[in-house]
Amino acid sequence: MCGIVGYIGGKQAAPLLLKGLEKLEYRGYDSAGLAVVNEGEIIVKKARGRLLMLEEMTEYGACVDGRLGIGHTRWATHGEPNDVNSHPHLSLSGRVALVHNGIVENYAELRSFLSEEGYTFVSDTDTEVVVQLIDHYYRGDPASAVRKAAEQLRGSFALGIVFADRPDLFIALRKDSPLVVGLGRGENFIASDVPALLAHTRQIIRLGELEMAVVTREGVTVYDHFGVKVEHEVLNITWDAASAEKGGYEHFMLKEIMEQPEAFRRTVAPRIKDDGTIELGLQKLSDDALRSLERIYIVACGSSYHVGMVARYAIERMARVPVTVSLASEFRYDNPMIGSETLVIIISQSGETLDTLFALREAKERGARVLSIVNVVGSSIAVESTDVLYTWAGPEIAVATTKAYSTQLALMQLFTIYLARVRGKLTDNEAKAEVNALLATPDRLSALLKDTSDLQFLASLYFNRRDIFFMGRNIDYALALEGSLKLKEISYIHSEAYAAGELKHGTISLIEPGTLVIALCTGASLHEKMISNIREVKARGATVIALTTTPIYIDPEHPNANPDHVIYLPDCGELCAPSLTVVPLQLLAYYVALLKGCDIDKPRNLAKCVTVE
Repeated sequence: MCGIVGYIGGKQAAPLLLKGLEKLEYRGYDSAGLAVVNEGEIIVKKARGRLLMLEEMTEYGACVDGRLGIGHTRWATHGEPNDVNSHPHLSLSGRVALVHNGIVENYAELRSFLSEEGYTFVSDTDTEVVVQLIDHYYRGDPASAVRKAAEQLRGSFALGIVFADRPDLFIALRKDSPLVVGLGRGENFIASDVPALLAHTRQIIRLGELEMAVVTREGVTVYDHFGVKVEHEVLNITWDAASAEKGGYEHFMLKEIMEQPEAFRRTVAPRIKDDGTIELGLQKLSDDALRSLERIYIVACGSSYHVGMVARYAIERMARVPVTVSLASEFRYDNPMIGSETLVIIISQSGETLDTLFALREAKERGARVLSIVNVVGSSIAVESTDVLYTWAGPEIAVATTKAYSTQLALMQLFTIYLARVRGKLTDNEAKAEVNALLATPDRLSALLKDTSDLQFLASLYFNRRDIFFMGRNIDYALALEGSLKLKEISYIHSEAYAAGELKHGTISLIEPGTLVIALCTGASLHEKMISNIREVKARGATVIALTTTPIYIDPEHPNANPDHVIYLPDCGELCAPSLTVVPLQLLAYYVALLKGCDIDKPRNLAKCVTVE
């Protein structure tokens, strides 16, 4: 979960590297560094803390000469965040420097081997082992040395490597971690993600698994793990650099919350034909295959897992297919009972989430069809799936996801309608009614986002609470999990979500006078039961904020049994309701974190793209 940039061309490298790292700091901000080749020497500069420390140390790159270099922003896995453990790492001889995203699982074994060969180590990282190993094999041919070293590595890695005696090139290599190559004129680049490249080029290549790129000023040559040259399609990035900027908002997270109506529209509208029917654009999953399904597994991590939980209720209700929702980090170890009549739906914003990628491979090995829902075209998960649906959400920079969650949810809602219609569980008219509700959702989201003053006021009342609990039933429970996650991610307040019916089985013991409980009551059929749950926690002194689509009866005779605050949401039908319900939860988390003075876009200990297990 680190950010990598690389540059070779006619310009001073260091300022360009630092600018690129600014766009990747969401991937890690424990430390930052760069290595620049100049006159037969590798100059390394690195610093613990935010990128600003490195920028000030190097006068924003001005004091580091050279037209070839690599840079890195780190999220620590091996070794504490400090100057020594920061990347780039330099070989003992000074001949090779390297940046790395991922984890080398057999680094202890390799470290022992290299120690016997006379190498000494100064850091606690697995990455230093890699640079010493490449140095061990280096005999003047960079590609050969990197290939020999890579054959001995177990784990995941994206690597950028420079050589002191080769100012004409650098090497990039990837396995299970994202890496893109940017193609310019008289200059070329690498980066972990596209935003780092947009100021210079829109032409990119996404390196495939175990592919190595030899990058020079004049061009880029890509080889597979056998050393055979590979021809790559050049992708054109259509969204502009402004999409990855704050656009006048104080934080990326607020900007991305406000972008949700348009992101939802981009996801759904192009897939609706003029006659109101759905065209998903699936290439390999036929309607016959969908009709023959016996079970669906939805596999994901974090917020994407919560999307899967919401989708499970919708699919089982509308399409009548049994659905299991699994955490990707657990899926491989559960010995899942899947086969050719199982559809595994993989959900990942980046398309590179390592646990999810490994779960995908496990599903394919067991004979399942795999449908992925991702945002990044050509990402590893997209490429390795049977079929893929892209969310078209545009770049999401804030670590805490908002519009990626909403667009994933929109695609799952669209897929649910399509699946139910294919399996004969919805009539044409019923399906069109659900489609119309989806098409109306962006306008409803826009109306919801027009005035956030009530949520700002509630945040001002409760931002200093130590514990905040969320509760709901059925789909509302799945949404409560997402609301709780958003709050704890960015405000650092202890927060938990509970199935409201389970309160009396133990968790109600946590409720004491002053405890804040956020109660989700959007399911009409469960409204009365949720009111009973609210009264249960109110009787024990809780303060309650209720979110509902149905008017709540306020009992004048028993004021202490009533919610303290009620947020009313428009009733848009059962399928689309989650798309509206999640927005107040996102905003409440944002305003609470803002009042607490937290670093909202870069919360502590977290990074955007989880490319380690």
